[in-house]
Amino acid sequence: MVRVRLQDVAARAGVSVKTVSNVVNGYRHVAPDTRARVQLVLDEMGYRPNLAARNLRAGRTGVIALALPDLDNPYFAELTGSVVRAAEKHGLTVLVDQTEGLRDRELEVVEGFRNHLIDGLVMSPMALRAKDLTGRAAVDIPVVLLGEKFGAGAVDHVAIDNVAAAEAATAHLVALGRTRIAVVGDQPGSRRRSGVAHLRRQGWERALTAAGLDVDERLVAPVPAFDRQHGAAAVAALLDDGARPDALFCFNDTLAIGALRLLADRGIDVPGDVAVIGIDDVAEGRFAVPTLSTVAPDKAGIARTAVAMLAERLDPASEQRPPRDVRAGFELVARESTLGRSASAVSAVRAAAAVPPPRGTAR
Repeated sequence: MVRVRLQDVAARAGVSVKTVSNVVNGYRHVAPDTRARVQLVLDEMGYRPNLAARNLRAGRTGVIALALPDLDNPYFAELTGSVVRAAEKHGLTVLVDQTEGLRDRELEVVEGFRNHLIDGLVMSPMALRAKDLTGRAAVDIPVVLLGEKFGAGAVDHVAIDNVAAAEAATAHLVALGRTRIAVVGDQPGSRRRSGVAHLRRQGWERALTAAGLDVDERLVAPVPAFDRQHGAAAVAALLDDGARPDALFCFNDTLAIGALRLLADRGIDVPGDVAVIGIDDVAEGRFAVPTLSTVAPDKAGIARTAVAMLAERLDPASEQRPPRDVRAGFELVARESTLGRSASAVSAVRAAAAVPPPRGTAR
Protein backbone atom coordinates (compact mmCIF):
# COMPACT_ATOMS: atom_id res chain seq x y z
CA MET A 1 0.00 0.00 0.00
CA VAL A 2 1.39 3.43 -0.99
CA ARG A 3 1.76 5.84 1.95
CA VAL A 4 -0.18 9.08 1.53
CA ARG A 5 2.18 12.06 1.78
CA LEU A 6 1.56 15.57 3.05
CA GLN A 7 2.17 16.80 -0.48
CA ASP A 8 -0.68 14.59 -1.77
CA VAL A 9 -3.09 15.98 0.80
CA ALA A 10 -1.99 19.56 0.13
CA ALA A 11 -2.55 19.19 -3.63
CA ARG A 12 -6.08 17.85 -3.21
CA ALA A 13 -7.04 20.37 -0.52
CA GLY A 14 -5.56 23.31 -2.43
CA VAL A 15 -3.35 24.47 0.42
CA SER A 16 0.36 24.51 1.19
CA VAL A 17 2.23 21.54 2.67
CA LYS A 18 2.94 23.74 5.71
CA THR A 19 -0.81 24.24 6.30
CA VAL A 20 -1.42 20.48 6.16
CA SER A 21 1.45 19.97 8.61
CA ASN A 22 -0.06 22.54 10.96
CA VAL A 23 -3.41 20.73 10.91
CA VAL A 24 -1.79 17.31 11.47
CA ASN A 25 0.23 18.64 14.40
CA GLY A 26 -2.70 20.46 15.96
CA TYR A 27 -1.36 23.98 15.76
CA ARG A 28 -3.99 26.52 16.70
CA HIS A 29 -3.28 29.24 14.15
CA VAL A 30 -5.23 27.71 11.25
CA ALA A 31 -8.54 29.19 10.04
CA PRO A 32 -11.46 26.94 11.08
CA ASP A 33 -12.76 26.48 7.52
CA THR A 34 -9.27 25.61 6.26
CA ARG A 35 -8.75 23.18 9.11
CA ALA A 36 -12.07 21.49 8.36
CA ARG A 37 -11.30 21.21 4.63
CA VAL A 38 -7.83 19.76 5.23
CA GLN A 39 -9.10 17.33 7.87
CA LEU A 40 -11.77 16.08 5.45
CA VAL A 41 -9.10 15.34 2.84
CA LEU A 42 -6.87 13.69 5.46
CA ASP A 43 -9.74 11.39 6.40
CA GLU A 44 -10.74 10.67 2.78
CA MET A 45 -7.18 9.79 1.75
CA GLY A 46 -6.50 7.76 4.89
CA TYR A 47 -3.42 9.76 5.85
CA ARG A 48 -1.39 8.32 8.73
CA PRO A 49 1.49 10.37 10.18
CA ASN A 50 4.97 8.87 10.08
CA LEU A 51 5.52 8.84 13.83
CA ALA A 52 9.06 7.50 13.60
CA ALA A 53 10.14 10.37 11.37
CA ARG A 54 8.30 12.92 13.50
CA ASN A 55 9.95 11.68 16.69
CA LEU A 56 13.37 11.63 15.03
CA ARG A 57 13.00 15.26 13.96
CA ALA A 58 11.88 16.24 17.46
CA GLY A 59 14.70 14.29 19.13
CA ARG A 60 12.20 11.95 20.78
CA THR A 61 11.69 8.19 20.94
CA GLY A 62 7.89 8.17 21.02
CA VAL A 63 8.09 5.90 24.08
CA ILE A 64 7.01 6.63 27.64
CA ALA A 65 7.52 4.43 30.70
CA LEU A 66 4.91 3.27 33.18
CA ALA A 67 6.46 2.18 36.49
CA LEU A 68 4.15 0.33 38.90
CA PRO A 69 4.87 -1.59 42.10
CA ASP A 70 3.06 -4.85 41.37
CA LEU A 71 1.61 -6.00 38.05
CA ASP A 72 0.06 -9.04 39.76
CA ASN A 73 -2.23 -6.64 41.61
CA PRO A 74 -5.47 -6.49 39.58
CA TYR A 75 -5.82 -2.74 40.06
CA PHE A 76 -2.41 -2.02 38.58
CA ALA A 77 -2.98 -4.53 35.78
CA GLU A 78 -6.22 -2.79 34.81
CA LEU A 79 -4.62 0.64 35.14
CA THR A 80 -1.83 -0.47 32.78
CA GLY A 81 -4.38 -1.29 30.09
CA SER A 82 -5.97 2.14 30.51
CA VAL A 83 -2.61 3.92 30.23
CA VAL A 84 -1.66 1.97 27.09
CA ARG A 85 -4.98 2.87 25.43
CA ALA A 86 -4.62 6.53 26.41
CA ALA A 87 -1.02 6.66 25.12
CA GLU A 88 -2.01 5.20 21.74
CA LYS A 89 -4.24 8.22 21.13
CA HIS A 90 -1.18 10.46 21.52
CA GLY A 91 0.95 8.30 19.25
CA LEU A 92 2.99 7.03 22.20
CA THR A 93 4.20 3.52 23.03
CA VAL A 94 4.36 2.41 26.68
CA LEU A 95 7.30 0.60 28.26
CA VAL A 96 6.08 -1.09 31.47
CA ASP A 97 8.40 -1.52 34.46
CA GLN A 98 7.68 -3.30 37.77
CA THR A 99 9.42 -1.82 40.81
CA GLU A 100 7.94 -4.19 43.45
CA GLY A 101 7.69 -1.10 45.65
CA LEU A 102 11.42 -1.31 46.40
CA ARG A 103 13.18 1.97 47.10
CA ASP A 104 16.29 1.09 45.05
CA ARG A 105 14.19 0.16 42.02
CA GLU A 106 12.10 3.31 42.29
CA LEU A 107 15.20 5.47 42.60
CA GLU A 108 16.64 3.87 39.47
CA VAL A 109 13.49 4.76 37.59
CA VAL A 110 13.06 8.34 38.80
CA GLU A 111 16.74 9.29 38.70
CA GLY A 112 17.20 8.42 35.07
CA PHE A 113 17.19 4.65 34.58
CA ARG A 114 16.37 4.04 30.88
CA ASN A 115 16.02 7.76 30.23
CA HIS A 116 17.82 7.32 26.91
CA LEU A 117 14.94 5.06 25.84
CA ILE A 118 11.95 7.14 26.96
CA ASP A 119 10.48 10.62 26.60
CA GLY A 120 8.59 10.67 29.89
CA LEU A 121 7.52 8.66 32.93
CA VAL A 122 4.21 7.84 34.61
CA MET A 123 4.89 6.29 38.01
CA SER A 124 3.07 4.99 41.08
CA PRO A 125 5.71 5.15 43.85
CA MET A 126 5.59 3.24 47.11
CA ALA A 127 8.93 3.82 48.84
CA LEU A 128 10.19 7.17 47.53
CA ARG A 129 10.55 10.14 49.84
CA ALA A 130 9.92 13.82 49.17
CA LYS A 131 13.62 14.63 48.80
CA ASP A 132 13.94 12.00 46.06
CA LEU A 133 11.72 14.12 43.83
CA THR A 134 12.76 17.60 44.87
CA GLY A 135 16.37 16.65 44.20
CA ARG A 136 15.84 15.30 40.69
CA ALA A 137 16.55 18.57 38.87
CA ALA A 138 19.17 16.90 36.69
CA VAL A 139 16.63 14.53 35.17
CA ASP A 140 15.48 15.94 31.86
CA ILE A 141 12.26 13.98 31.26
CA PRO A 142 8.80 14.93 32.54
CA VAL A 143 7.24 12.79 35.28
CA VAL A 144 3.62 12.30 36.34
CA LEU A 145 2.96 10.57 39.66
CA LEU A 146 -0.08 8.40 40.37
CA GLY A 147 -1.37 7.62 43.84
CA GLU A 148 -0.14 9.30 46.98
CA LYS A 149 1.75 12.52 46.55
CA PHE A 150 5.38 13.11 47.51
CA GLY A 151 7.37 16.29 47.17
CA ALA A 152 4.55 18.78 46.86
CA GLY A 153 4.98 20.88 43.76
CA ALA A 154 7.83 18.80 42.34
CA VAL A 155 5.97 17.10 39.46
CA ASP A 156 2.46 16.60 38.05
CA HIS A 157 0.26 14.29 40.12
CA VAL A 158 -3.07 12.46 39.69
CA ALA A 159 -4.92 10.59 42.47
CA ILE A 160 -8.26 10.03 44.10
CA ASP A 161 -9.01 11.55 47.49
CA ASN A 162 -8.32 8.48 49.63
CA VAL A 163 -9.77 9.99 52.79
CA ALA A 164 -13.04 10.81 51.03
CA ALA A 165 -13.16 7.39 49.33
CA ALA A 166 -12.69 5.55 52.64
CA GLU A 167 -15.21 7.79 54.35
CA ALA A 168 -17.77 7.01 51.62
CA ALA A 169 -17.20 3.25 51.97
CA THR A 170 -17.58 3.37 55.76
CA ALA A 171 -20.60 5.67 55.60
CA HIS A 172 -22.27 3.16 53.28
CA LEU A 173 -21.87 0.46 55.93
CA VAL A 174 -23.14 2.80 58.66
CA ALA A 175 -26.20 3.62 56.54
CA LEU A 176 -26.99 -0.09 56.42
CA GLY A 177 -27.11 -0.20 60.22
CA ARG A 178 -23.65 -1.67 60.84
CA THR A 179 -22.05 -0.48 64.07
CA ARG A 180 -18.97 -2.69 64.54
CA ILE A 181 -17.05 -1.88 61.37
CA ALA A 182 -13.57 -3.36 61.24
CA VAL A 183 -10.80 -2.17 58.92
CA VAL A 184 -8.52 -4.59 57.08
CA GLY A 185 -5.32 -3.06 55.74
CA ASP A 186 -3.86 -0.84 58.44
CA GLN A 187 -0.07 -0.46 58.27
CA PRO A 188 0.94 1.23 61.54
CA GLY A 189 4.68 0.76 60.94
CA SER A 190 4.68 2.82 57.75
CA ARG A 191 6.83 5.95 57.89
CA ARG A 192 4.73 7.58 55.21
CA ARG A 193 2.05 9.60 56.95
CA SER A 194 0.60 10.36 53.53
CA GLY A 195 0.48 6.65 52.59
CA VAL A 196 -2.69 5.03 51.33
CA ALA A 197 -3.23 2.95 54.50
CA HIS A 198 -2.94 5.99 56.74
CA LEU A 199 -5.34 8.04 54.62
CA ARG A 200 -7.92 5.27 54.31
CA ARG A 201 -7.84 4.66 58.03
CA GLN A 202 -8.37 8.39 58.51
CA GLY A 203 -11.49 8.24 56.32
CA TRP A 204 -12.81 5.26 58.32
CA GLU A 205 -12.32 7.17 61.58
CA ARG A 206 -14.04 10.26 60.20
CA ALA A 207 -17.12 8.31 59.13
CA LEU A 208 -17.38 6.57 62.51
CA THR A 209 -17.02 9.85 64.39
CA ALA A 210 -19.64 11.50 62.19
CA ALA A 211 -22.03 8.64 63.01
CA GLY A 212 -21.33 8.85 66.75
CA LEU A 213 -19.56 5.46 66.80
CA ASP A 214 -16.40 4.69 68.74
CA VAL A 215 -13.08 4.00 67.04
CA ASP A 216 -12.31 0.56 68.50
CA GLU A 217 -8.67 -0.49 68.07
CA ARG A 218 -9.75 -4.13 68.52
CA LEU A 219 -11.43 -3.83 65.11
CA VAL A 220 -8.23 -2.80 63.33
CA ALA A 221 -6.58 -5.61 61.32
CA PRO A 222 -3.05 -4.74 60.09
CA VAL A 223 -1.47 -6.31 57.02
CA PRO A 224 2.08 -6.35 55.63
CA ALA A 225 0.81 -6.22 52.03
CA PHE A 226 -2.43 -5.56 50.16
CA ASP A 227 -3.08 -9.04 48.74
CA ARG A 228 -5.60 -11.90 49.07
CA GLN A 229 -3.47 -14.02 51.36
CA HIS A 230 -2.95 -11.25 53.89
CA GLY A 231 -6.59 -10.21 53.68
CA ALA A 232 -7.67 -13.71 54.67
CA ALA A 233 -5.02 -13.96 57.39
CA ALA A 234 -5.93 -10.57 58.87
CA VAL A 235 -9.61 -11.46 59.15
CA ALA A 236 -8.75 -14.86 60.65
CA ALA A 237 -6.63 -13.15 63.31
CA LEU A 238 -9.40 -10.64 63.97
CA LEU A 239 -11.95 -13.39 64.57
CA ASP A 240 -9.55 -15.59 66.54
CA ASP A 241 -8.86 -12.67 68.89
CA GLY A 242 -12.57 -12.56 69.75
CA ALA A 243 -13.55 -9.51 67.71
CA ARG A 244 -17.11 -9.70 66.45
CA PRO A 245 -17.42 -7.20 63.59
CA ASP A 246 -20.65 -6.88 61.67
CA ALA A 247 -18.85 -5.27 58.71
CA LEU A 248 -15.41 -5.13 57.13
CA PHE A 249 -13.98 -2.16 55.28
CA CYS A 250 -10.98 -3.50 53.35
CA PHE A 251 -8.43 -1.02 52.07
CA ASN A 252 -8.52 -2.58 48.60
CA ASP A 253 -10.54 -5.17 46.69
CA THR A 254 -7.77 -7.77 46.78
CA LEU A 255 -7.81 -7.77 50.58
CA ALA A 256 -11.61 -7.94 50.47
CA ILE A 257 -11.58 -10.98 48.18
CA GLY A 258 -9.26 -12.76 50.60
CA ALA A 259 -11.62 -11.79 53.43
CA LEU A 260 -14.64 -13.17 51.53
CA ARG A 261 -12.90 -16.54 51.18
CA LEU A 262 -12.01 -16.70 54.88
CA LEU A 263 -15.56 -15.82 55.92
CA ALA A 264 -16.96 -18.50 53.60
CA ASP A 265 -14.56 -21.08 55.06
CA ARG A 266 -15.72 -20.15 58.57
CA GLY A 267 -19.39 -20.44 57.61
CA ILE A 268 -20.04 -16.74 58.20
CA ASP A 269 -22.78 -15.33 55.98
CA VAL A 270 -22.05 -12.27 53.84
CA PRO A 271 -23.72 -9.84 54.19
CA GLY A 272 -26.12 -11.37 56.73
CA ASP A 273 -23.54 -11.67 59.51
CA VAL A 274 -20.76 -9.50 58.12
CA ALA A 275 -20.97 -6.97 55.28
CA VAL A 276 -17.81 -6.42 53.20
CA ILE A 277 -16.64 -3.52 51.04
CA GLY A 278 -13.33 -2.72 49.31
CA ILE A 279 -11.76 -0.07 47.09
CA ASP A 280 -10.60 -0.35 43.44
CA ASP A 281 -13.51 -2.04 41.56
CA VAL A 282 -11.35 -4.72 39.96
CA ALA A 283 -13.03 -7.17 37.56
CA GLU A 284 -12.50 -10.07 39.96
CA GLY A 285 -14.83 -8.46 42.49
CA ARG A 286 -17.70 -8.41 39.99
CA PHE A 287 -17.48 -12.20 39.70
CA ALA A 288 -16.92 -13.01 43.38
CA VAL A 289 -19.60 -14.84 45.35
CA PRO A 290 -21.18 -12.68 46.60
CA THR A 291 -20.27 -9.86 44.24
CA LEU A 292 -18.11 -7.28 45.98
CA SER A 293 -19.23 -3.79 46.95
CA THR A 294 -16.46 -1.28 46.34
CA VAL A 295 -15.34 2.27 45.73
CA ALA A 296 -14.47 2.56 42.04
CA PRO A 297 -11.76 5.04 41.05
CA ASP A 298 -12.06 6.45 37.55
CA LYS A 299 -9.12 4.40 36.23
CA ALA A 300 -9.70 5.41 32.62
CA GLY A 301 -9.87 9.07 33.64
CA ILE A 302 -6.71 8.78 35.73
CA ALA A 303 -4.87 7.25 32.75
CA ARG A 304 -6.19 9.82 30.25
CA THR A 305 -5.23 12.71 32.49
CA ALA A 306 -1.77 11.40 33.34
CA VAL A 307 -0.89 10.71 29.69
CA ALA A 308 -2.34 14.04 28.54
CA MET A 309 -0.26 15.87 31.15
CA LEU A 310 2.85 14.06 29.95
CA ALA A 311 2.06 14.72 26.27
CA GLU A 312 1.59 18.40 27.04
CA ARG A 313 5.00 18.53 28.73
CA LEU A 314 6.52 16.89 25.64
CA ASP A 315 5.05 19.44 23.23
CA PRO A 316 7.59 22.26 22.70
CA ALA A 317 4.79 24.52 21.47
CA SER A 318 2.79 24.09 24.68
CA GLU A 319 2.97 26.70 27.41
CA GLN A 320 4.74 25.04 30.32
CA ARG A 321 2.91 25.47 33.60
CA PRO A 322 3.79 24.77 37.25
CA PRO A 323 3.22 21.18 38.44
CA ARG A 324 -0.46 20.29 38.74
CA ASP A 325 -2.29 18.22 41.36
CA VAL A 326 -5.46 16.67 39.88
CA ARG A 327 -8.05 14.84 41.96
CA ALA A 328 -9.67 11.95 40.12
CA GLY A 329 -13.30 10.98 40.44
CA PHE A 330 -14.69 7.88 42.12
CA GLU A 331 -18.00 6.08 42.58
CA LEU A 332 -19.40 4.00 45.41
CA VAL A 333 -20.70 0.78 43.85
CA ALA A 334 -22.91 -1.27 46.17
CA ARG A 335 -23.28 -4.97 45.31
CA GLU A 336 -24.24 -8.21 47.04
CA SER A 337 -21.52 -8.19 49.72
CA THR A 338 -23.31 -5.29 51.44
CA LEU A 339 -26.83 -5.28 49.92
CA GLY A 340 -27.46 -9.02 49.69
CA ARG A 341 -28.51 -11.10 46.71
CA SER A 342 -32.05 -9.79 46.87
CA ALA A 343 -30.79 -6.46 45.56
CA SER A 344 -32.40 -6.02 42.17
CA ALA A 345 -29.47 -4.19 40.58
CA VAL A 346 -26.08 -2.71 41.24
CA SER A 347 -26.30 0.66 42.93
CA ALA A 348 -23.77 3.20 41.69
CA VAL A 349 -23.63 6.53 43.48
CA ARG A 350 -21.53 9.26 41.96
CA ALA A 351 -19.18 10.44 44.68
CA ALA A 352 -17.00 12.91 42.79
CA ALA A 353 -16.83 14.71 39.47
CA ALA A 354 -15.13 13.10 36.49
CA VAL A 355 -11.44 13.78 36.02
CA PRO A 356 -11.05 17.02 34.07
CA PRO A 357 -8.57 16.90 31.17
CA PRO A 358 -5.58 19.23 31.31
CA ARG A 359 -5.95 22.46 29.35
CA GLY A 360 -5.71 21.99 25.62
CA THR A 361 -6.69 18.30 25.61
CA ALA A 362 -9.91 16.68 24.47
CA ARG A 363 -12.13 14.44 26.52
